[in-house]
Amino acid sequence: MHFPLLSSAALSLILAGAASADIPSVAVDIAPVHSLVARVMQDVGTPQLILQPGASPHHYALRPSEAAMLQNADLVVWTGSDLTPWLEDPISTLAGQAQRLELLAADGTILLDFRDSASFEPHDHEHEHEHEHDHSHDHDHDHHHGHDPHAWLDPRNAEHWMALIAARLGEIDPDNADIYAANAATGQAELQALSQQIDTALAPVRDIPFIVFHDAYQYFENRFGVTAAGSISLADGSQPGPARIAQIRAKVSDLGVHCAFAEPQFNPGLIQTVFGPLDAHIGIIDPLGAELQPGPALYPQLLRDMTDSLTGCLPE
Repeated sequence: MHFPLLSSAALSLILAGAASADIPSVAVDIAPVHSLVARVMQDVGTPQLILQPGASPHHYALRPSEAAMLQNADLVVWTGSDLTPWLEDPISTLAGQAQRLELLAADGTILLDFRDSASFEPHDHEHEHEHEHDHSHDHDHDHHHGHDPHAWLDPRNAEHWMALIAARLGEIDPDNADIYAANAATGQAELQALSQQIDTALAPVRDIPFIVFHDAYQYFENRFGVTAAGSISLADGSQPGPARIAQIRAKVSDLGVHCAFAEPQFNPGLIQTVFGPLDAHIGIIDPLGAELQPGPALYPQLLRDMTDSLTGCLPE
């Protein structure tokens, strides 16, 4: 029997299909972490994003297509149950055969304690490492007595996580391990350069207080020395009670705060309730990149946009 010769184009398609079949299927919980995974996988494969842009990670119900991502995953990369407690059971039941990388539980991750108070004391940056925890022996997942889950907003964590992601992908896909490692190293260098730019941009407004809607920015504050005076809502996005709103109003009055930040995921009406007739600039700041295109560029653009929001709202 004689078989027809394949054209070079057809042969290339077959080989490409065979190669892509070996690329790990990776499911990621939120867009900023998805961006880090996409940077590490660049030129090899594309991870899938579970939580779609614009949705709150604190309260979510999986759609069938997102459940299928978990079922087909070779690796699940997620921030952790402190951020997305609703995802813990689906990972166990749907992605039982997949490897898992829980970033908040990874050794070397900088963790900050959850803040219960409506008003904040400035971070002591000269002693910041006293407030950062090695969580390897601490597994408290109570939002109100554990760790603030928004750890991706310190780019030092993002740099560390890219190395962890590359190592885990290299174990699953050793043929591309060198590419993953090189991508992670390049991504880390990019974030280090970006952090220096952000430090310079924020220097003129570093000591000017502002109010945020949702206590999601502690890691960014701690890394870059900016001064959030308080938040209207807790870090888990829960609605504030009258006592908390009164506390925020007092802080605004005492400090003469003139800048507050709403978020795309939440109703900004409460900010107006807090400031009332006071002269205040209401800006938009977003910890998830809801308006950005998911992919490798999202995470650094998220940090740039947060920096621009702060410098645009705060008077020098």
